[in-house]
This record gives sequence, structure tokens and C-alpha cells, in this order.
Amino acid sequence: MESSQEDERASAQALVNMKFTYVASCQIYGAQKKSDDWRDRSCYKNILHLMIKYPSLRVAYLDEREEIVNGKSQKFHYSVLLKGGDKYDEEIYRIKLPGPPTVIGEGRPENQNHAIIFTRGEALQTIDMNQDNYFEEAFKMRNVLEEFLKSTSGQREPTILGLREHIFTGSVSSLAWFISNQETSFVTISQRILVNPLRVRFYYGHPDIFDRIFHITRGGIGKASRVINYGADIYAGMNSTLRGGYITHHEYIQVGKGRDMGMNQLSLSEARVAGVNGEQTFSRDVYRLGHCFDFFRMLSFYFTTVGFYLSSMVIVLTVYVFLYGRLYLVMSGLEREILENPGMHQSMALEEALATQSVFQLGLLLVLPMVMEIGLEKGFCSALCDFIIMQLQLASVFFAFQLGTKVHYFGKTILHGSCKYRATGRGFVVYHAKFSENYRQYSRSHFVKGLELVILLVLYEVYWHSYRSSNKFYLFITLSMWFLVGSWLFAPFVFNPSGFDWQKTVDDWTDWKRWMGNRGGIGTLPYRSWESWWDEEQEHLKFSNIRGRILEIILVFRFFIYQYGIVYHLDIAHRSKNTVVYGLSWLVLVTTLLVLKMVSMGGRRSGAEFQLMFRIKALVFLGFMSVMTVLFVVCSLTISDLFACMLAFLPTGWAILLIGQVCRPLFKAIGLWDSVKELARAYEYIMGLLLFAPIAILSWFPFVSKFQTRLLFNQAFSRGLRISMILLRRKDRTKTFSGKST
Repeated sequence: MESSQEDERASAQALVNMKFTYVASCQIYGAQKKSDDWRDRSCYKNILHLMIKYPSLRVAYLDEREEIVNGKSQKFHYSVLLKGGDKYDEEIYRIKLPGPPTVIGEGRPENQNHAIIFTRGEALQTIDMNQDNYFEEAFKMRNVLEEFLKSTSGQREPTILGLREHIFTGSVSSLAWFISNQETSFVTISQRILVNPLRVRFYYGHPDIFDRIFHITRGGIGKASRVINYGADIYAGMNSTLRGGYITHHEYIQVGKGRDMGMNQLSLSEARVAGVNGEQTFSRDVYRLGHCFDFFRMLSFYFTTVGFYLSSMVIVLTVYVFLYGRLYLVMSGLEREILENPGMHQSMALEEALATQSVFQLGLLLVLPMVMEIGLEKGFCSALCDFIIMQLQLASVFFAFQLGTKVHYFGKTILHGSCKYRATGRGFVVYHAKFSENYRQYSRSHFVKGLELVILLVLYEVYWHSYRSSNKFYLFITLSMWFLVGSWLFAPFVFNPSGFDWQKTVDDWTDWKRWMGNRGGIGTLPYRSWESWWDEEQEHLKFSNIRGRILEIILVFRFFIYQYGIVYHLDIAHRSKNTVVYGLSWLVLVTTLLVLKMVSMGGRRSGAEFQLMFRIKALVFLGFMSVMTVLFVVCSLTISDLFACMLAFLPTGWAILLIGQVCRPLFKAIGLWDSVKELARAYEYIMGLLLFAPIAILSWFPFVSKFQTRLLFNQAFSRGLRISMILLRRKDRTKTFSGKST
């Protein structure tokens, strides 16, 4: 009886092995096997354990060997398939490759391309590492595969079967809940509409099932080309559509998926997608699809891919154009003349037309599909309650912040290319990100732009207030913009676990000062030195063409508007409109930069001679006080003029810095690159202090940290986080006491 059961089990397993093959593609398995690093060895042992435990599992990896050919050593690359043996792995196939695959294409699609040759059958399903299947869903696979044999009226048999994804990581934190609801709406209601009636659905999810015979004869499921084809997901669908394929979507089967849960992980993921859409704008696939589609299908395709990111960029650019236009009206005096005109008195139509609420409108439009999906699945009362709770947990702040991420990386890719893979780590643990880490990741994408908008809003309020007594009009116009600024500047710290804990704040400040002070160089990683990070931030300019550099410089010219407008409103200018005033302002700026440069050079040359350095600084201080005294007594300089000059010269200095980065070879040739680097470091210190000051002030109050933890995380995680903080402080105290006793 037992032997017959074993025979039936063996025959069933043999049948399964004939029908189903599981190939795990791990490019670096061979390197991990040879490595001496304990982390690589641990990964190797875990994979080996899985192969031995599950005999049906196969692992494909890339192998590099040196062989002697005609008396010379040459490197050869192979694609290797392994299975588990008694104690070690056993090689099944070894296929010689013409060269290293990572030179031809990107790592992710090539990881699929080199392993697809070891698969068999007519259907192919690609499962990512952050996905999981359910036992009951496996019984539906036979029904799903039958969809390949169906052809609807007027359409061909499908070549890609789209499946629904179930996001199971939404209960960890508020961010995970937001992105879980957003992703759920995208992989369900959005996919239905994309398939029918729009017919512009491509390959958007890893659980999708491919017609293997169709795709393996048409270039595979991943495009083998570098830089422009980072988005292997959508390019596989485009390739299928261009070659006569048809893509469907089915929701009676689903595959689990774990999304990123930390703020930095989500931003990196969004940056990668935005960069991919920027590359799509210039790709041949989009060009060919635009020529193949009819007009209505082409519009649907545009607004569901690159058009969405382009419209987001236009919305943010509208905010910039609006504020710079208002600044021009205020500085030139046109707005004052218009509003003080008797014909415009008591007319509110113009004031209402000048107000813009586009940011709020965009937020509501992004939330609408999410609310609809929750309403269809749980009921509209539940959807309304979830919407209110999400707003209380600052969902609007998060989505406004993500808007800035989309716009920055999409626009950067449009100007310079520079799209690259950004690893998110796929970590499950939500951890406290240091201030230096947040600064590195969001400095150029959010903080710089947010501070620019702050200066615009402050200048508009100050110079507009001189002829308007009520602030209602100002708040009515700029409310949504202040909301956008607050989101861009402080969202990373609001959604950072223990972001307002006093001890963590002190540690973050120490770490940031160390990072800013460390010198860079060859081999120094960006997270260890500001100089290395600063050089890495300019890599896209090294490969940018002349068009991108010229456009970058043209955009930089906007920072000179501040200086040009403000200097004519200074009390010391006595309302003069002569161009000499603007020329004198440049003379003051250049003199200030030269004095700072001389002090810096004197400090480096004096070295350890403290007395000499002290005398130089004292001489500069006395000279500065003498000049300021003369200006205050003779030229009627006021305190307000000093603050106005700071708001005028800071953007000008930043513009000079950006132009220096774009023209890096020229500044190196004339010997001014070190001065540009010193100026950049000074600006980084200023921005860091402006951002860190509110965090330090809020960290003084213990209830802020407790409120943040309870607001952002579920009850179990909040309790665990508080306990871990208590244990950490107790551990620190124990170390301190033991150090004193010894």
C-alpha cells in the first residue's frame, strides 16, 4: 500500500516537472560562491539550501572564466543552469556567450534574457523577488492559460495575460497604506480601462504571463539596449504590440506583491519610473507606436504614459511662471498701478483670476481613482472613511512631495538623459533615515526648489504689502503654493520614523557635520563625503550634449531677476532707475566674493600660524565695519536694505555656482574650480542649517515625537518603536556607567 502511494506521488511529481519549471535567475551567484565576504557567502548558502530542499528548483547565473587560447589568457562568459544535488549544486547546462551581457543591456532585462533559454513550454510567467503567490491561486492557473486560446471579436489571440496584484504590505505604516491603495487602484480599475475600451495596456506587472513562443522569436521579454530601456516592464508590452500582439487583463487570479514602505524607498522607486518615462519620450518604440495607432488610441496611449508626467511637469512649471510673473508685476510697479486704478477699484474678478489652486486640484484627481476602487471593493462609506483618515495622516503632503519627485527626474532626463537604475533595497524594516541621507537624496529634487519658492513668496508678500493693507488676497493666491513648499521641504522628516526624537536629532547633526567636513577623492563613497556626493550629482552634465547645457544655462538666468528687481527698491538707491545702480550691485557682489576668497587663501597658507590668521580676520572685520558705518551714515543704508541684499545676492551666487558646474572644464582651465567648490560648500551649509533648525526646535518637545509615531504607524509598530527606543537609551546608559566605573 505504501509503495503504491509512493509510486503515485512520484508519477505526480514527474508530471509536474514536465508541465512546470521554476528557474531563479541570479546573475551574481557565481561571484557569491567565490567571495570571501560573509554576506555573499550567506546568500550563496541560502540559495544552495533552497536547491537541495526543492529538487525542482533551477538557478541560472552568469559565469566568467579565464581560458588559454593560442597561448594567451582570455576571458569567456557563460550562462549556467544549476540544480541541487546531495550536498552541493550540480551543473546542468553551460552556454557560451559572445561577451558580458551587462555591456549590451541593463542588468535587470539581461537577467531575464540570459535565463529564458533554460525555460520550456508555451507560457512564461516572470515573478519578481518582492512577489509571492497563494496556494489557492495556483489551482486557477489552468483556467488562465486557457485564455491564450481565446480570441474576441475582431481581435487576435492574446500574447500577454495581465493579472491583478494584491499589495499585502499596507498595514505597516501610513506611507505603506497610501502606496498600497494607490497601487491597488492602478493594477485593477486602471488596468481594466486601459484594456477596454482604450486598448493601450502594456506589460505593467511582473505576474503577467507571456506567450513564450511569440516573444522568444521576437527579441525576448527584455530589450537588450543600455540606458534608454531601463523600463523593461513597459518595453516588453510595446514590443509585443508593435509586432502584432494583443494584451489582456484578468482579475479572477491575483499574485501577492510587497511594495516599498519607507519614504526614501518610495521616492527612489518613483524617481526610477519618472526617469524611465523621460527616456520613453525619446525612444523609437513610442515614435513607432504613435505612427501605428489611430488618433484616439494614440491620445489614450499618450495620456497614460509620458503624457501624465509631462502634465505634472507643466503644473509645477505653471507655479514657477505664475510666481515669477507676479514678482515682475510687483517689482516693476505694474500691479500697483493696476490695482490703484480707479477703474479697477471694487473689481474682484481680476483678483480671483490671479489665484491658482492647481496643486489641490491635482491631489484630488490623483486620489479619485483610489477612492473609486475602494468604493467598488469595500463600499463607498468605507471609501469615504478611508479618504478622511488618509487626509488626517497627511496623504496630501505625501502625494505633493511625490509630485516633486516625478517632475525633477522626468525633467532632468528630458534635458540631459542620465537615467539610471536606482536600487531601493526592497527592505521590509522601516528605519530612521539620518539627516545627511535625506539631504543627499532630496537636496536637488526638493529642497533647492522649495527654498526658491520660499524666496519668491516672501519677496512677493514684502513688496506687495507696501500698497495693500489686507493679507486675505495674498493668502488666497498663495495658499496652495505654501502647501507645496511645506511638503517639499519637510515631508522627508515628517514621514521619517523618530524624526523628531531629540537624541536622534543630535546624532543626525553630528553625522551631517562629519559628512560635510570629510574630503572626497578616488574610492570615497558619496555617503561618506560631501565632495564625493557633489561630484556624483554632476555626472549627468559630463554626458550632456550642447543643447542640454545651453538650456540649463538659460534656466539659470532666472536667478538674476531677484538682484535686478530688488536693488532698485533699496532705500540707498533713492528710487533711482539708472543702470549704474545695477552695476554697483555687481561690484559689491564681486568684491564680497574676492574678500572671502582672499580670507580662504590666507587661511590655507598661514596653516598653523594662529596669530597671522587672527590678524587677517580682524583686518577684514574692521574693514567691513568701517564700510558699513560709512554706508549707514552717509548713504542712508537701512537694516531692511541688508535683508533685501541677502535675498538679492543669495540667488545670484547660486546662479554663478550652477553656471560653473555646467562649464566645469572652462572653470578648471582658468583655475577657478576650487573657488566654485568652496562656494558650493558654503551654500550647502546654509541650506542644511535652514532645514535643520525647525527639526531641532520641534525635537525639544517630546510630545511631537510621540504624536508623529502614533500618526504614521499602526499601534503594534508604534509600541515596538517606543520599546526599542527605551532599550537603546538603557543600553547607552549602561555603557556610560560602565565607562565611569572603569
